[in-house]
Amino acid sequence: MDLRSRIEGVAALRRELPLGGILKEGFVLSEGPSDLSVEGPENKTKFSELFTPGKDTLVAYSFMLAPGANPCPACTSLIDGLDDMTPHIRDRMNFTIFTKAPISEFRAWGQSRGWRNVRLLSTAQTTFNTDYKAETDDNAQTPVINVFRKTDGGIFRSWASEMVFAPWPEDMHPRHADSIWPLWNVFDLTPDGRGDWFPRTTYD
Repeated sequence: MDLRSRIEGVAALRRELPLGGILKEGFVLSEGPSDLSVEGPENKTKFSELFTPGKDTLVAYSFMLAPGANPCPACTSLIDGLDDMTPHIRDRMNFTIFTKAPISEFRAWGQSRGWRNVRLLSTAQTTFNTDYKAETDDNAQTPVINVFRKTDGGIFRSWASEMVFAPWPEDMHPRHADSIWPLWNVFDLTPDGRGDWFPRTTYD
């Protein structure tokens, strides 16, 4: 009970943080039809249009997938777990998955995984990834969670998973996305724990 109180206390402190910087520009993103099983033309979506009426919060996860590269197994595991939860999340707020790869590549990967609910968008023609630390100077992709808040004064970033940029202890991955990744919480309940296991995209 003490642990739960401490976790909820941190969440309360997070909610009290002042808003961060205003959105750097009106990014125009690419996406396809909302139904992943349907093929259709590529659409252009303004960042501001990601905020549906009555919902002023947007959670955006940056999926590690560079153009022509292999999708990240860990990111894939995370979205596998969140896809079925997405309708529940969207009842309260907006939720999207960004990637640097062209939307056709991202949608093809989502289709192969059986994703049905997550909203996939490509940042390929924008500077979003470099502006919001989802890409390094040498074009390596970084899996960042960004939370944005829409106000009368504009769109502001309210939080980001900055632990991914902290120094890593030798025996510990930064695990910056654990709070939204159900898989690890299951392992933590068991005598074997997490071990040195890491997600794969296929299992024998």
